[in-house]
This record gives sequence, structure tokens and C-alpha cells, in this order.
Amino acid sequence: MNVLAIDTSNEILGIAVVKDGVVIGEHITFVKKNHSVRLMPAIDQLMKETQTKPEELDRIAVAKGPGSYTGVRIGLTTAKTMAWSLNIPVVGISSLEALASQGRLFHGLICPFFDARRGLVYTGLYDQNMQPVKEEANILMTDWLESLKNQSERVLFLSQDLSIHQETIKNILADQAYFPDAAYHYARPAYLALAASHREAGSVHELVPNYLRLPEAEAKWLAQQEKQ
Repeated sequence: MNVLAIDTSNEILGIAVVKDGVVIGEHITFVKKNHSVRLMPAIDQLMKETQTKPEELDRIAVAKGPGSYTGVRIGLTTAKTMAWSLNIPVVGISSLEALASQGRLFHGLICPFFDARRGLVYTGLYDQNMQPVKEEANILMTDWLESLKNQSERVLFLSQDLSIHQETIKNILADQAYFPDAAYHYARPAYLALAASHREAGSVHELVPNYLRLPEAEAKWLAQQEKQ
């Protein structure tokens, strides 16, 4: 099975080509530039380098969020458009699950998270088999950490935003918290492709973003409607 994976759900732009379970090529950048401008040229270049023709793809994997609203939309729109034009399935994978895969060799629980501002995070909790232990949530980091105390297991934290919350994590969980080296805090798109190879693909039109919370503008609009 040939899979193209796309992740623009956060600041990282990542794409990968996996053929029959083997990572043939991977492109990852962590620069604050417009994903919408850089994504298609990056896909084109990687496809050429791996000598993969679009018609040879069997499915497309995409990070469906949570993360940047704009980034999630760019990735999903591109993946769904390509899947529709090639008449192949598209599989959406949680951006948190993709990041958690970086820690699958850790003996304990794995907690990926993305900063959501104002003390909030998008987060979840997984075991080594990438099975969810706690549902993904948009929650105050302090509340989340207090709930992790009850797990009585050591927890590996993975995040591109680790520096924002690391001291809070240390203060609340102390020796229960573990932090790997910097390279582990950035999701690899190859994990998206490998995960998608074993997932049941749904309809292209049914795949929707997983924001975990409404965009601020939409939330304000709904609040105004309720008042009226």
C-alpha cells in the first residue's frame, strides 16, 4: 500500500511517502511560513524524489487536528481534494495521536499537548499501543495535570510548546513527569501514514476537522445568537 501523509495542523509542515510499510521519503520543516503556499510544492518535490506517481497512491493520510484552525483546514482541504481527484480513500488521524507516536517506546503513559493560550492546552493520554487512556480535551493545563496525579504511572510529555508549560508540569507532577530530547517533540508525518495503513477509510466528504473547541469568531457569533 502506498500512502501519502500530510500534516499542517501546527507550525510544522510535514509530508511523507510510505510504501508497503517502508518510509520512502519524509519532508519536515519547522518555520513560521504560510503552509498554503509551501505545501503543494513540497508534495510535488517529495513525489518526484521518491519516484511516486499520483496514480500509484492507494490512500492519503492527514492530521485532522487539533491545532491551528488555519493549518488544519489547509491540510484537510489539500488531502480531500487530492483523494477526490485520484478517487482514493483519505484517512484522518488525530494530530495528538501522531505526536504521541513519538513516545511509543516509553514504558509508561504518553501525554502529547499543544498550547491553546490562556493556560489552556489541547491534550490527550495514550498507552504504548496508542490506545487512548483519557479522551482528548481542551482544558486548563493545571486541571489536566491534577487529573494525571491519579494515574499513579510515570508520564512522558511531548509538545512543541513544552517550554510554556514545563515548569507547571514539574511543580505538579514532580518525578512522575518525563521529558525526552528536543527531536521527539515534533510529530513525524511517517507515523500518520503508518497509522492510516491500518485504519478503515471513510467518505472523503465526511472527514471534518477536529478542533476540540470552536474558533473564537464562531464562538462569539453563537453567543450573540443565544442572547438574541
